[in-house]
Amino acid sequence: MRFYGFAVAVGIISLGACAGGEKKPADTTHVAVDTSSTTTTTTAGATTTPASAGGAVAMAPITGTIKTVNMVGDTKGYRFEPANFTIKQGDGVKFVVVSMGPHNVAFDPATIPPDVKGQLDANMGTDKMGELSSNMKMNPGESITISFGNIKPGQYPYHCVPHLALNMKGVITVQ
Repeated sequence: MRFYGFAVAVGIISLGACAGGEKKPADTTHVAVDTSSTTTTTTAGATTTPASAGGAVAMAPITGTIKTVNMVGDTKGYRFEPANFTIKQGDGVKFVVVSMGPHNVAFDPATIPPDVKGQLDANMGTDKMGELSSNMKMNPGESITISFGNIKPGQYPYHCVPHLALNMKGVITVQ
């Protein structure tokens, strides 16, 4: 019963974090004054959208094999099976809920090299609840697939946000 209360709390927090909505820019008026005459030109509602710094990073496709990792919660505890494994650059990892959701896959931004962070975040796709963090998956069979295309070799620690305190974590080594 305790677990269900925790799961409900996580769900409410997740929904609350997503409920902020999008803010519209304020309507602005730009005024240009010609100092050589008494003519004033007014343009109402003109707005511009600046280009993002460094540009957007596109998701890199999976060009190798796909490794399946099970997300499990049972009498033995909460865990990824396998938790620690090695893949090649360009491979993908499919995380599948087996039991006791909610589960997700998240990378701590502090442990990811700055030159990899944007690509890894993009490679997680659009089914995310935040930077380097997938949405929660509740039901057996639901999955999250992450591409490791354009990800440099190294070790990438990951975890399940609701079960991190229960040691549900692992390390992906990219060759």
